[in-house]
Amino acid sequence: MSALVSVDDVHVSYGEVAALRGISATVAEGEIVGVIGPNGAGKTTLVETISGFHDYTGNVGYRGQEVAGTSPSDLVAAGLVHCTESRDLFGYLSVEDNLELGAYRRRDDVAGRLEFVYDLFPTLADRSDQNARTMSGGEQQMLAIGRALMGDPDVLILDEPTLGLAPVILQDISAGLEAIRNSGVTILLAEQNVTFTMNHADRVYLLENGTIEREGDPEALQGDEYIRTAYLGE
Repeated sequence: MSALVSVDDVHVSYGEVAALRGISATVAEGEIVGVIGPNGAGKTTLVETISGFHDYTGNVGYRGQEVAGTSPSDLVAAGLVHCTESRDLFGYLSVEDNLELGAYRRRDDVAGRLEFVYDLFPTLADRSDQNARTMSGGEQQMLAIGRALMGDPDVLILDEPTLGLAPVILQDISAGLEAIRNSGVTILLAEQNVTFTMNHADRVYLLENGTIEREGDPEALQGDEYIRTAYLGE
């Protein structure tokens, strides 16, 4: 499998505060790659850097091309789409209007992608005319993921998609994630929910204090005493 996303010795700072310190990682085509770690570890900074939101030193590549100097919008047009932790929905617009805005850089087959999203999350189809701000948190998360899919991603970055979700909604997101992978989309998942990540990812990076402390497949990491104690409550 070829690497769609590569990060090599990347450093990011906010003023004098180092957020990422020498991060190296890859995401290969067809994978779900998880990035776990506590709040403040640097997960969001990492995925935002890959998406073109931060200055950095080192190298970040998408399809073998350095992303420095490329706008987030241009990366979306190239197939790298980011669903943020804050969701960034347009609250006074309808579900369908929000979804269609997700296709603003990739206008081919919008109807087909809309059908895919509605099949993936039937709740959105049922509420297509409802304003986004009136939906529950879980429904808004489905909408945020659906809007990202409207960009026809080759790589979908999901930042904390399970944050604050009820268990029943978590099941819907979990099923959706597998359906997205089966459709051919590569996924980079930044997530505090370690169990959720281990259940879906092919490979996992543990990020702490801006550095990668562990990496490997879920089975190996679940056997790591530190991860079992610190993150899995065993």
